[in-house]
Amino acid sequence: MAGAAEVARLDRLETQIENGGGGAWEYLCLVRKLKARRSEKVLNHGLTILNDPKARSRLGREEWTLYEQVAIAAMDCQQYDIAKDCIAVLSKEFPGSIRVGRLEGLLLEAKGSWAEAENAYARLLENSPLDQAIHKRRVAMAKAQGDLSGAVSLLNKYLETFMADHDAWRELAEIYVSLQMYKQAAFCYEELILSQPTVSPYHLAYAEVLYTMGGLENLQTAKRYYASTITLSGGKNTRALYGVCLCSSAISQLTKGRNKEDKEGSELQSLAAEALQRDYKQRAPKKLPLLVSMLKNMKLN
Repeated sequence: MAGAAEVARLDRLETQIENGGGGAWEYLCLVRKLKARRSEKVLNHGLTILNDPKARSRLGREEWTLYEQVAIAAMDCQQYDIAKDCIAVLSKEFPGSIRVGRLEGLLLEAKGSWAEAENAYARLLENSPLDQAIHKRRVAMAKAQGDLSGAVSLLNKYLETFMADHDAWRELAEIYVSLQMYKQAAFCYEELILSQPTVSPYHLAYAEVLYTMGGLENLQTAKRYYASTITLSGGKNTRALYGVCLCSSAISQLTKGRNKEDKEGSELQSLAAEALQRDYKQRAPKKLPLLVSMLKNMKLN
């Protein structure tokens, strides 16, 4: 993730170039490093260098990296002819390259030629079946066409081979949630928590899925994971604090006092309510009465 200092440096370079101060190559390198999406600027400054033989010759092997960067920026800007020309240069320099093949597939995607792009990726996978980037492009294509079931199928097949890909598990979980397939989403978050137990957003997402599913057992488990989110975030996650309160209220309604929560559970909900009130008092004092009223209605104040 880009740091604030590096983003500020990128902004300064952008202003410097626009005012005729130079530094285009440094800017383009920093854009790549930060994975920033500034396609119009990249296209303009990249073409300026590529169209200047002297400037291009000074790049050495980095020239090909720039061609790739400009090609992708051109696709974003719907300048498909420029992208095609850049890819043609790369294809001539690196015939049969899988990396260049991926760019060709991306260009077909950008044009909306889904069937052709699928065929292009299928051919690439015949020669490189373990290319993760190509598998992910196929998932992205399915999502872009609104085929979420197809995306689920592709991700499940992908995870059979690349089980340690956390991003893929998270994406699969999010798709399941959008399809209201909460049990499957919960399984994905369980896998993420097992592999990365200290990442608080996974605990929070798992708790929210369980809360949505409902039922006494799920609510009790959700409350525990909201609590672990609070612990991992240093007590600063407002959504988790709300989650503890909501779970406590729902559990109370389901049990109707027949199975009173233990002392530790009661203390947790009280602490969560107090923490929420302190947070609102500091950051949104005008809305504090609304929170107090809500907690009172939930019998947590």
